[in-house]
Amino acid sequence: MTVKLSSSNLARLPAKVAGPKYDRSTLKAGIVHFGVGNFHRSHQAVYLDDLFGTGEGHDWALIGAGVFEGEKVGRAKLEEQDWLTTVVEQDQGHMSARVTGAMIDFLTPGDTAAIIDQLADPAIKIVSLTITEGGYFIDPASGKFNPAHPDIVADAQAGAAPKTVFGIILAGLLRRRADGIVPFTVMSCDNIPHNGHVTSDGVIGLARLIDEDLAKWVEDKVAFPNGMVDRITPATTDRERKILADDFGLEDNWPVFCEPFKQWVLEDHFTAGRPALEKVGVQFVKDVSPYELMKIRILNGGHATIAYPAGLMDIHFVHEAMQEPLVRAFLAKLEHDEIIPTVPPVPDTDLEDYYQLIERRFSNPKIGDTIRRLCLDGSNRQPKFIIPTIADRLKAGKGVAGLALESALWCRYCFGTTDSGAVIEPNDPSWDRVQATAKAAKGDPKAWLAMEDIYGDVGRSPVFAEAFAHALKVLWANGARETLTRYLAGKL
Repeated sequence: MTVKLSSSNLARLPAKVAGPKYDRSTLKAGIVHFGVGNFHRSHQAVYLDDLFGTGEGHDWALIGAGVFEGEKVGRAKLEEQDWLTTVVEQDQGHMSARVTGAMIDFLTPGDTAAIIDQLADPAIKIVSLTITEGGYFIDPASGKFNPAHPDIVADAQAGAAPKTVFGIILAGLLRRRADGIVPFTVMSCDNIPHNGHVTSDGVIGLARLIDEDLAKWVEDKVAFPNGMVDRITPATTDRERKILADDFGLEDNWPVFCEPFKQWVLEDHFTAGRPALEKVGVQFVKDVSPYELMKIRILNGGHATIAYPAGLMDIHFVHEAMQEPLVRAFLAKLEHDEIIPTVPPVPDTDLEDYYQLIERRFSNPKIGDTIRRLCLDGSNRQPKFIIPTIADRLKAGKGVAGLALESALWCRYCFGTTDSGAVIEPNDPSWDRVQATAKAAKGDPKAWLAMEDIYGDVGRSPVFAEAFAHALKVLWANGARETLTRYLAGKL
């Protein structure tokens, strides 16, 4: 017998499922969040749920928002259960479930007028974002905001109803300026280097297309704190729903399964106040850059390192990749030889201890994180997680054999077949382009590095080009297993 998740059933949750430790009727909205996906619900929403459970911060509840038609599906699933989410933490020998209640509403995605009205409400003091790496209109080669993107150009037209997150945020800020209300803080919770700066570049860049005085006002009055966020959170499938029903007796339309570990390091820079999240484990610092660089290079770069060889070997789950000695050894060698040496010291952190933690997290057999998820969106992720490391190695005159192999593995994956000949379904927003380029690169490796918007100066480096071409040639001749074997033996 299972219980269906809803507000009316909170009093009769199964014994093994913890419920909110507060009265949800006391909550008032203080945050509008764009991008209500699994990561947000396993991370920011959990920290807020923890805070509300202490009896504090009940005027910082979440209201969801979105701009895409596809987000209506998730909204409908959550509406049916009164915006509640079950979060299941899993690792070897441990599994626990809790229902979180930090979200109290979810505006209809695409209902621009309603969202702007909510943003104009003085009660809203923070607008937060998890819109993925691809949602920031960044030119990958320069790492800068691209004001020429058609969606941004459209939002800048006089009288236009905004369609982008940045356009809607700016419209909300305009209303607040007109009404004499303190601007809200814009807080990115995405895995992007300097995510606060990137977000401010987007909002201010769009404002500049409309009115220079508006851009100056945003620059002077609106806070965009940088933050580092971390929690491995795979997509939800029927597998997770079934585990929750079978093991815990709870039915949830959209549960979240994640690892026990979570981290949030945030700059203490807010225009209109903030919840006391330091009481539930958030680290507030003056400069998040060292933590951010460590995480992006060692963890996100590590994910990219294991993703593509595992994908070519037809490995399905991340923990299975870590059980493959060649993949595990490739990760360790590339991290220690080429990635970790580019990471400066981090306050109160031993980088080797951090790497060992990452290795354990990747090896967690309970998470069910997939290799395909790690391989997703390389055209946006590689320029953030791998290529800057290559650039630093080249600038220092250091070797790049392992990083060149990682790039070659990505290229080979984008060809669209595994080493066994199995078809790889499209797995990148630019799949048609990267697949065509990967096919051209089989005979002419320079074609891959000529993707200027992805590789930039790195693609023009003769040292890197030679190492990449050699790695790709060996991969095509021998497959991923033999190529990794040669690399690990120092014979690539």
